[in-house]
Amino acid sequence: MVKIQRFGEWCEIEVPSHWEGYSVEYIVRKIWGAPKKQTHNMRMNKQVLTDEEPANWTKPLHEGEKLKFHFFQEENPGVIPSYYEIDVLFEDDHMVVLNKPAGMDTHPNSHDQNNTLANAAAFHMQMQGEYRSIKHIHRLDRDTTGAILFAKHALAGAILDKELEERSIKRTYLALVHGKISKKKGTVREPIGRDRHHPTRRRVSPKGQSAVTNYELIEFFPKQNLSLIKCSLQTGRTHQIRVHLSHIGHPLAGDILYGGKPAFSRQALHAVKLEIPHPFSGEAIVCHAPFLDDPEIFKGTDPYCF
Repeated sequence: MVKIQRFGEWCEIEVPSHWEGYSVEYIVRKIWGAPKKQTHNMRMNKQVLTDEEPANWTKPLHEGEKLKFHFFQEENPGVIPSYYEIDVLFEDDHMVVLNKPAGMDTHPNSHDQNNTLANAAAFHMQMQGEYRSIKHIHRLDRDTTGAILFAKHALAGAILDKELEERSIKRTYLALVHGKISKKKGTVREPIGRDRHHPTRRRVSPKGQSAVTNYELIEFFPKQNLSLIKCSLQTGRTHQIRVHLSHIGHPLAGDILYGGKPAFSRQALHAVKLEIPHPFSGEAIVCHAPFLDDPEIFKGTDPYCF
């Protein structure tokens, strides 16, 4: 575990034993995976200190040394801060996990849009005196609910992007699909591309991007002819779960775009759990997202069981 502590605009990190002999340059570029330009800016702007002096970026570090990083300076939020009731699942100085309701975009699609989760996140931060840019690490469709991760400063964003790409961040979804899933567990490995006949729809396409979805049957409800399944993603393509489940003949209930019946007011898909290695301490952060629908879609299901 890495020891971290905030002092105003600075974050102090004590060099752990497994960083022994590494330089600041190696930690920022290789261990944390910060882009070259971001690393250069940190160096030129003297945003890393040792013993209150600008750090020597190439000098080997020793266990117990104290590094200070200028993470928390004020900056333009990048979106219009707007008040909305939001459900905070986890928050610290570096990241925040929010529980997205249905009918809300993850982020603005135009400069003047102000009714997205990103706008609400920016307002939430400002109410706490944090005037910084906030960045979504992944997205959910407008009518998909559940846990979404935001980074609260640029370096946290870079590290979390790397963790997502390396699949260190685990995302678990619950879905209600039409019909009885024949296998207890399965994997769909089909590339996904745009449907040239529809502006927003995606489809399984040999020329599409590789996409892998794992699923597991939790319960079958014969009266409604619906299967409750748990899904996890090895890739993060647009509409991936919706496309893959429709492709195998089990579209999401409520997902009219992909062949589902209008059983609910939206597609029955919820990002129920998010597992994140903390970008700096390495602590395993696990967030469960309660259901927000009224009337309920996932009746009788405990979101904390997954």
